[in-house]
Amino acid sequence: MARHVIFSSFFAALGQIGDPRFRRVLGLGIVLTIALLIGASAGFVWLLNTLAGESAFLPIIGEVRWLNDLVSWGSIFLMFFLSIFLMVPVASAITSMFLDEVAQAVEDKHYPQLPRTTPVPFGDALRDTVNFLGVLIGANILALFAYMLLPFAAMFIFWGLNGFLLGREYFMLAAMRRVGRDQAKILRKQHIGTIWLAGTLMAMPLSIPFVNLFIPILGAATFTHLFHRLLSSRT
Repeated sequence: MARHVIFSSFFAALGQIGDPRFRRVLGLGIVLTIALLIGASAGFVWLLNTLAGESAFLPIIGEVRWLNDLVSWGSIFLMFFLSIFLMVPVASAITSMFLDEVAQAVEDKHYPQLPRTTPVPFGDALRDTVNFLGVLIGANILALFAYMLLPFAAMFIFWGLNGFLLGREYFMLAAMRRVGRDQAKILRKQHIGTIWLAGTLMAMPLSIPFVNLFIPILGAATFTHLFHRLLSSRT
């Protein structure tokens, strides 16, 4: 049952990917993601260049002056590497900022009988986003130790951890629009397994550069469907 609901929600979201409102959010998300990756890469390269200096003395080799060039050329590969880990918090930020527009587009097409919702106040949305980003980043930093201890299972740990966190956040954001924070928490606890599995489905493509650019909008749409279908199953 859970898998059927998850995949039917995902394919319903995928079928609406051409919606103009989806494309608008996708464009904003791509711009935001690229800007963040370039900024993070530039900052990291600047830090390495500062630490390396114009030249460095290496044992046996002696003085070398090509470290800056090596760091600069390596920045391209660095962006690919960072995109794997940065896309999870970026996905969260994009979802929090634009979920209402995506969710409304889904509801207008698939649930037209529903009344319009009152958008979440910007201050509340910003607070929730900052709090969640802190949890997400902290959890992934702690998970680095697990990656080092169990390198063969690192990807599965990454998917499981971020699937849980993303699923929790996506569902809460989708549910709060309709039933409020307290009722959303109750629903989340009742369907935690389904939500975790659906979140993992979203987390897996986040480790694939470029493909991960489409995930935030699909995640927002998928969990909007998932919320409505889980809610209707209780009635």
